[in-house]
Amino acid sequence: MSLMKGGKKALLVLASVAFLASANLYAKDFKPVIVIHGGTSGLGLTKEEFAKREVVMKESLKAGQKILEAGGSSTDAVIAAIKVMEDSPEFNAGKGAVFTSDGYNELDASLMDGKTLNAGAIAMTRTIKNPIEAAKVVMEKTPHTLIAGEGADKLAKANGLEIVKQKYFYTEHRYKQLKEAQKSKEILLDSDKAKAHLGLSTEPYLGTVGAIALDKNGNLAAGTSTGGTTNKMTGRIGDSPIIGAGNYANNDSVAVSCTGTGDIYIRVAAAHEVAALYKHKKLSIQKAAEETIKEVAQLGGTGGIISIDKKGKVGYAWTKDKLGMYHGEARLGEEPKIFWPVAK
Repeated sequence: MSLMKGGKKALLVLASVAFLASANLYAKDFKPVIVIHGGTSGLGLTKEEFAKREVVMKESLKAGQKILEAGGSSTDAVIAAIKVMEDSPEFNAGKGAVFTSDGYNELDASLMDGKTLNAGAIAMTRTIKNPIEAAKVVMEKTPHTLIAGEGADKLAKANGLEIVKQKYFYTEHRYKQLKEAQKSKEILLDSDKAKAHLGLSTEPYLGTVGAIALDKNGNLAAGTSTGGTTNKMTGRIGDSPIIGAGNYANNDSVAVSCTGTGDIYIRVAAAHEVAALYKHKKLSIQKAAEETIKEVAQLGGTGGIISIDKKGKVGYAWTKDKLGMYHGEARLGEEPKIFWPVAK
């Protein structure tokens, strides 16, 4: 009887040792992380102009990092990070959104949970202070994935989200961009290459925002928020609220957020393409992002991609022609890092 007890104890000890060993190995190979982008722009940005964005982006990373350090979910970390950037006039999302051709601010956002593959998105909203929160409402409280226009505004209000008037989104520099675009009858994007393919022209600063995260439980999440493009047709919807185009997360592969020429990202299914290249072609996360950006560029598009794989490795890529991407990352116990948008 005592031998049996002793044997059981020995087995328990061995099992405990094996568990701790595997846990330690897991800890070495895997560390929660949050990554953000603040859009892409030309490289002529001054140090002073970049510094304004850098301050906000660090605050954004810290907001997400704080949630991850407390054991919170990747989804909550993504929302917290994006809200900080939505509240800043320095980015084309929320407060700093660009104007449509009719003089409105119409906002889009999406959110995806990599564990459940549940997702929510809103588009063409005009009164929601933080569109990313409305994307969460769609994901958690409706059977739908994308709700647009008046329906999205009503849903947000009914669920207690902060509602604002259109004048909240007004910023002088965005309004000036609209007037300049209307004079030349152009839709303002980031690259002259887009003009060759779409008949469109350029804007030095966009600023769609995105965040992706991996939490302590290995769950991935992705979120993207934008005001679209200056002088866009009222009612136009780009890639940011389209799951698989501007946003995607799957615990089996990667989390991705995109920024750039949205109409082309939709055609490439860019966010999902990163996941497919990683999962099926066994490319590294960095290589998968780079190959996808090549596809975007081949159609005349510009922009960038941030991505995290299920092991916590990150991949950044953006089109190279006089263009850079504002991005940063924060791992647990480390100071957030923001990267200057210099072409590779």
